Amino acid sequence: MHILRILTLTALLLPGLSLAETGTALKNDQIRAEPYSDAKVTGSIVRNDKVEILTRKGAWLNIKTPKTKGWVRLLSVKRGSASSGTSASDVLGLASGRSGTGKVVATTGVRGLNEEDLKSAKFDEPQVKTLEGNTQTAAQGQKFASEAGLKAAKVEYLPTPSQPSASNPSSGSTLPGGAK
Repeated sequence: MHILRILTLTALLLPGLSLAETGTALKNDQIRAEPYSDAKVTGSIVRNDKVEILTRKGAWLNIKTPKTKGWVRLLSVKRGSASSGTSASDVLGLASGRSGTGKVVATTGVRGLNEEDLKSAKFDEPQVKTLEGNTQTAAQGQKFASEAGLKAAKVEYLPTPSQPSASNPSSGSTLPGGAK
């Protein structure tokens, strides 16, 4: 009877331990041997590749692909299944003007947060999952816009600004305070 309990507990616990979380590559990125940006490159992922997420360390995920395993940046992989481009990170990318495959952003400050707030910040996975749970499909977004009476509008690019001529360096716009 005691052995049966141990076998039952083992059967219940082992599947949970062996199952890693799945994910989908959000962008092309390099897989590294260690969780550092200067670590040796061991492979790469391409947008929409399926990966197995093994562990997380800071801003890095240890992943496994059919070809290799290693570390990628946390923001390169969406946990769970692929979306139709409507995840929280896609919306934030649009809001910041940094949508697209590169999504490279350098931040030197965040309004409303001081240094202590940033140092004491902790990753809150349940909140991230709640946020991602609010995603909508493109069809749901179009239905919402249609019901609200919103219509698509094409906005033309701004014209290329004219360059001041070399013979007349004083031409060109002047910024407030007399600066050019």
